[in-house]
Amino acid sequence: MIFEMTIQVRVTDMEKGQAWYKVLFKREPDFVPHDGFAEWEIIPGCWLQVAEGNPIEGGGPLRFGVTDIEVEKGRLMEELEITDFEIYSRPEVPVKWGTCTDPWGNRIGFFEYVDKQEQNERIRTVLGEQ
Repeated sequence: MIFEMTIQVRVTDMEKGQAWYKVLFKREPDFVPHDGFAEWEIIPGCWLQVAEGNPIEGGGPLRFGVTDIEVEKGRLMEELEITDFEIYSRPEVPVKWGTCTDPWGNRIGFFEYVDKQEQNERIRTVLGEQ
């Protein structure tokens, strides 16, 4: 039985990497067991590890569901100086999406449900309210 998930991205400068992800997640890491490693629990049971090392080329993107992708794009452009972030949609796809990269080349994506009822149902499910 799978009950948790951990995903890792690597950064060549841990101090700068941890600072960048602090801004992305708007908070300190949840766990820093040793130098060169930090973890954030994104949602219950889903962790992102930021580790010092060489990024893996062509990986990802790691995608996060957000309630308003336009607001998130604006925040990232302002706070993290992201410049390459286009939002896409297609009639047959239930979400709008966009992808950018961190300063180390890790691809980070975001998506927003077009149907707000579906979005709210997903949020309640993730929070264990259903």
